[in-house]
Amino acid sequence: MKILVSGATGFVGRHLVSALLANGCQVRAVARNAEAAQGLPWINAVEFVAADIHAVDLDIAALTDGVDALAHLAWPGLPNYQALFHFEHNLMADYRFIKGVVEAGVSQVLVTGTCFEYGMQSGPLSEATAPQPSNPYGLAKNTLRLFLEALQHERPFTLQWARLFYLYGAGQNPNSLLASLDRAIESGEAQFNMSAGEQLRDYLPIETAAAYLAKVLQHRAFDGVINCSSGRPISVRALVEQRLRERNASITLNLGHYGYATHEPMAFWGVAERLQQLTGAEHGA
Repeated sequence: MKILVSGATGFVGRHLVSALLANGCQVRAVARNAEAAQGLPWINAVEFVAADIHAVDLDIAALTDGVDALAHLAWPGLPNYQALFHFEHNLMADYRFIKGVVEAGVSQVLVTGTCFEYGMQSGPLSEATAPQPSNPYGLAKNTLRLFLEALQHERPFTLQWARLFYLYGAGQNPNSLLASLDRAIESGEAQFNMSAGEQLRDYLPIETAAAYLAKVLQHRAFDGVINCSSGRPISVRALVEQRLRERNASITLNLGHYGYATHEPMAFWGVAERLQQLTGAEHGA
């Protein structure tokens, strides 16, 4: 099976490429910046193409030649979730690219969505929960899904929509919670500023999430939405304290230094039963 991976050098993409190769897949990896691919462990094991998938003169036929499926991860501008460019630019540019891929004959498309499609709803969120996006990023992603579902009626293809929850690991945004904590530990800082940490979230190691996505791609007949989540809520404070134990660090947590984010509910997590059924994942893995 040959997979075209867009956004291959991004946080999720670089790990998904590794997972696909581990599963015996061939990979054509696409990213805008060839320099970002240098040094990645898989660079000599894939067919790498430096291209801007949003470019109007992109040769989609050549890019998709011999490809069985598209794993579409590219989405510029994160983690700025509030910016209007998510739907003013990315939404239609993504739709045009994916439509072109389908029209070129690729019959299976996996797209990474986001837990922000659920908006400010609290508690356990299943794929049957109606989306209520409350920021531009979530709105753009959910609208892209609706556009692609409409396209399916005109030109049938398999659409696998994987809603990512909170991922962490190598290559993550350096300003994200655990990356900031690691940096504070390594710098020998006496304390770490954070919120009170009472909010409940759904966290997955990036390697685990990438392995799940790779397995979903191998279920070629699966069509629909799937939560890429642990299915197990954990408080932000508990997550931070867990990392401190893992690193045997004694840094003091300055709880309550920051307020809570206004674009997220206090407690939400993904229902992972569909993911477990499809991939054989263990609950709470």
